[in-house]
Amino acid sequence: MNFLEALKNIDPKKPGGWPWLVKLTAFSATFLVVIVLGALFDWQSQWAEYTNYKQEEEKLRETFLVKKKEAINLDIIKKQLINTQQSFGALLKQLPSKSEMDALLTDINQAGLGRGLQFELFRPGAEAPTGVFTEQPIAIKVSGNYDDLGNFASDISQLPRIVTLNDISITPSIGGALSMEATAKTYRYLDEEELAAQKKASKASKPSGAKK
Repeated sequence: MNFLEALKNIDPKKPGGWPWLVKLTAFSATFLVVIVLGALFDWQSQWAEYTNYKQEEEKLRETFLVKKKEAINLDIIKKQLINTQQSFGALLKQLPSKSEMDALLTDINQAGLGRGLQFELFRPGAEAPTGVFTEQPIAIKVSGNYDDLGNFASDISQLPRIVTLNDISITPSIGGALSMEATAKTYRYLDEEELAAQKKASKASKPSGAKK
């Protein structure tokens, strides 16, 4: 007897008398129906909830990675800031204060005299404020041989304070010597009183109707 014949001869009211093949088929079909109904009416909501949790987990993971990257970058930025502050402090020490300017001008003069140069001109100009610093030009004209002029320029660059030589012009002079004209520029930082006065003057120069 094949399966179809057995299926035709079964009595729905007496499942206990069904052939084993029919019983197994009926059990499998019932099990599948239960699974499908459970998925439709119960597991579907749980699956949606699981999907939401999964998406939330991914968002939290991405947020964590972003925050971690920001924390790493913050440490790097802090180290860079410390290095910058240290470098700035070292450069600031190379700028004379107002009370040290006279000594610096003397050092520049002595650097030329120490190389045997003859000063024809040494005229400090007026200071020009540039933010928290001031720039002071010094018109210089000295005469001497080529080596002495070169050594003088080298000595200027090695002073403990920042001094630069600008607009250098060298021309022949009397007796085979050379004459060098240049503008030496040095810088100093403004003290607290000068900064306060500069800030006050800046406010006073603004029109009365200008916004702060």
